[in-house]
Amino acid sequence: MASLRVVTRMFCAASETAAAAAPPVPASRWERLKNSKAGVWFRSMASDYKDACREIFVSARKRPLKASVYAALVGGAWASFQTKPDRSSFETALLECSGHLGLLSPWIRSPTSDGHVLSLVKLRNEGRLRHVSLGLFTLVFRYDYDPDVALYEARCSNLSVPWRELPERMLDVGFAGRWWILDSKMRDFDVNDDEFRRLPVHMQATSPPGVGEVERSERLHRESWLAVKMEEEGEADAAVGTVQQDKAGA
Repeated sequence: MASLRVVTRMFCAASETAAAAAPPVPASRWERLKNSKAGVWFRSMASDYKDACREIFVSARKRPLKASVYAALVGGAWASFQTKPDRSSFETALLECSGHLGLLSPWIRSPTSDGHVLSLVKLRNEGRLRHVSLGLFTLVFRYDYDPDVALYEARCSNLSVPWRELPERMLDVGFAGRWWILDSKMRDFDVNDDEFRRLPVHMQATSPPGVGEVERSERLHRESWLAVKMEEEGEADAAVGTVQQDKAGA
């Protein structure tokens, strides 16, 4: 037994000596990349983001109302950014409004709608409409010159339009997929208020019809589509004779 133990110890010592003398196994490419400076920086950044996300979920569970408000604000901002109208949409809306007004007689068009659309079309034809995107909404404002004009006043940076004059030059605001000023100007574009100025005061303003008037109008409209019933010749003669007798007796 003693000799067996000695032999076993000799083999173990020899294996340990061979393992120590063997050259080290080269690390893989992934391990070298992971242990490099860039790998350590990315791992630390991922750990920080992981901790931040964990804190967000923990705080949202503790304060659900506050988390809901923040989520609604972020979602609203994202929706506004995605539905923000651009330059092509404004020109499309302007041409559509111009087409709607062109189908009406000049005596029927609203002066407010007609004047606003005509001024925008004139600025567009002159190349003086400018568009600027501010992230969540888009502004349309007028400029003094076309960008292709080679005049000194148009090219000199010292004579450019200052930002403080932007509110005076602003023509429309695009937000949530709509152009708000253009839509407000086109409200009741087929009603000319100048036609009713010479009417009496009590006729200039009309009140909405009641339920009875609406039902009567609908009933008359349905009856107008019915076929006309022709009376028989005998019944018509009898009706005429009866009318004549009534007149004679009177």
